[in-house]
Amino acid sequence: LTFSLLSVTLLVSFGSSMLYGYNLAVVNSPAEHIKAFYNATWSQRYGHGLAPGPLTLLYALTVSIFALGGLLGSLLVGVLVEHYGRNGALSRSALLVLLASGCMGFSRELGSPEMVIIGRSITGLHSGGCCLGCAQPPPHGSVLYSHSQGDGEGFIFPTGSVEGIFICLGVFSAQVLGLPELLGKDRFWPLFLSVVVVPASLQLLLLHCFPESPRYLLIERNDVCGATKALHRFLGTPDVQDVIEEMKEEQRSLSSMEMVSVWQLLRDRSVRWQTLSVAVVNAGMQLSGIDAIWFYTNTIFENAGIAVSQIPYTTMGTGAIEVVAGLIGCFTIERVGRRPLIIVGFCAMGVCSAGITISLLLQATLPWMRYVSVACVVGIIAGFCMGPAGVPFLMTAELFMQSHRPAAYIVGGSLNWLCNFTVGFIFPFLQMSAGAFCYLVFCGVCLLVALYVYLVIPETKNKTFMEISHIFA
Repeated sequence: LTFSLLSVTLLVSFGSSMLYGYNLAVVNSPAEHIKAFYNATWSQRYGHGLAPGPLTLLYALTVSIFALGGLLGSLLVGVLVEHYGRNGALSRSALLVLLASGCMGFSRELGSPEMVIIGRSITGLHSGGCCLGCAQPPPHGSVLYSHSQGDGEGFIFPTGSVEGIFICLGVFSAQVLGLPELLGKDRFWPLFLSVVVVPASLQLLLLHCFPESPRYLLIERNDVCGATKALHRFLGTPDVQDVIEEMKEEQRSLSSMEMVSVWQLLRDRSVRWQTLSVAVVNAGMQLSGIDAIWFYTNTIFENAGIAVSQIPYTTMGTGAIEVVAGLIGCFTIERVGRRPLIIVGFCAMGVCSAGITISLLLQATLPWMRYVSVACVVGIIAGFCMGPAGVPFLMTAELFMQSHRPAAYIVGGSLNWLCNFTVGFIFPFLQMSAGAFCYLVFCGVCLLVALYVYLVIPETKNKTFMEISHIFA
């Protein structure tokens, strides 16, 4: 692993995956301050404040609009990469973050809740294109792909591990900055939301120091000279002819291959179980309740009876455990395999979701149950980060051949963002109507997904596409 390749991988992850994690958690701490701003602005405009229902609706839209932007970004990223290259796509996405930061940062000064909502949607657009799209670090490291998976999709880091760790770090950084001693006060919430400008600006400034992805240059642009220079830089060796020939072979293979559309993928009976598996696992990721935990952690702890003064520090503690769990998942996935991690992760999340319901029902008679609620939240986060956080993206690559893979990623990514929006938008209302029992919905989803994986999806570690297809058949 050369310094240049490591640097560009970390830089891209810092400006994309970390921002995605930060934007997931950044709305948690200043929730009450943002609601107060919305209410005050509405009163100034119309002479009366917002009722609790409309106020909750407006705030839920602020939280969940991020996912709709992400859905749009994930659908557009292919066009951006095709026209501008991966470095160009990342640079233009970083410019979007600067615009979003300005909208959110000046929203209170201009008395405009609309600017907060627009800014959130733009950050989602950036995350959809960079974090879950093809502009992520692997293309820069494509020179180090191995062929142990039979289709050329291995990476010297376990695929998805770098992104997963940086997502955890992004969530944790939002929790730390949200402490009352830092940016958790009322007067600082616009600045808190607009901190995203820092990693985006750093990425924008430094990205031009690194060459374009060699694979993109050779396969997409047919620029052998540019790809050779990039390989020299990334590999740190003058002898790159073997890698060039390998890429040319891939280019010839792709040129003779007809790419499958989403509609063709959905109609292809030969991969129907693979397609269903991608849909189930990606939807299950978001419907597991992890987004409710990230978006509304403080509200969950408040309902559990944790003292208001202790909530920010409790939340930060869960974030630290999340980072540790992400590291454990990163370094065990290639040893343990994909299937055990995702089954154990979803089972742990399901059990802990049921545990939250039980602890909330009993906390009136048993005050110590509030700590059980905290432990269950930690269990949900740890279970998610160790398995469901990164495995679905890796599985999507391993379940399909190259001709079907882009369409499969569109299906999985679209379901991922749509379910993210659904949970972020309806959770406050579900919590108001069902109370403690709302977590049983997440419990059911997690256990059903774990059962599906156990019964249907085989272990994909060290298996070729043909071997995996034969097992499904």
